[in-house]
Amino acid sequence: MSGEHVEIATEDGVADGYLARPADDDGRRPGVLLLVDAFGLRPQIEQMAERIAQRGFVVLAPNVFYRHGRAPVLPMPDLEDPEARGPFMEKIGPMMQELTPEVIASDSRGYLDSLAKAARGPFAITGYCMGVRLGWRIATAHPDRVVALAGFHGGGLVTDDPDSPHRSAGELTVEVYLGHADNDRSMTPENIATLERALEEADVSYRSEVYEGAAHGYTMADTSMYDERAAERHYQALFALLDRTL
Repeated sequence: MSGEHVEIATEDGVADGYLARPADDDGRRPGVLLLVDAFGLRPQIEQMAERIAQRGFVVLAPNVFYRHGRAPVLPMPDLEDPEARGPFMEKIGPMMQELTPEVIASDSRGYLDSLAKAARGPFAITGYCMGVRLGWRIATAHPDRVVALAGFHGGGLVTDDPDSPHRSAGELTVEVYLGHADNDRSMTPENIATLERALEEADVSYRSEVYEGAAHGYTMADTSMYDERAAERHYQALFALLDRTL
């Protein structure tokens, strides 16, 4: 397996990113776009990209906050300190709000074009936390280039906003897998039921599961929310989706 930091041309500038390839990459491996959580592109994300690449995929993880600088845009807070998370979220919150559906669709053209230089398409997307929402937007914006969407401990997929992701379920043409966190305020049981109903009404091929006992952020080994058992379950579900669709 090999990994390198890369630059990704977008319509608004240049995003930095991390590209991981299998050791025996022959230039024809299928591609996966990995979309980060709110803590952004960092060594933990790079390690996850490498784990997926070892399975035989080319993985690109872009710094979606590139407009505010190269990764890490903000230093990781000490998540063992309950007083550290609040200030971090206050800073990152406005950056997240800037990632509107229009901005995501625009940036994703550059992400997918960059991935296409290293891998064969169509592609799959795996997203974490806010990355699930971003992945949903990209899948609906580029139905001809994306065939699968995996999302883990996603938040904000069901809101009262007119442009809530669940309202665009009818635009999805991909196979979807969702691994929800348990007792997640950003994705409640009522939200999950609403999302599943929207997917069913849109006749989307999907699987939706709640990881019992796993907190929001359970895949991230550099946070206090990490749950090794749930994280390994997430890899099993992700690999099954990738093997099936790519």
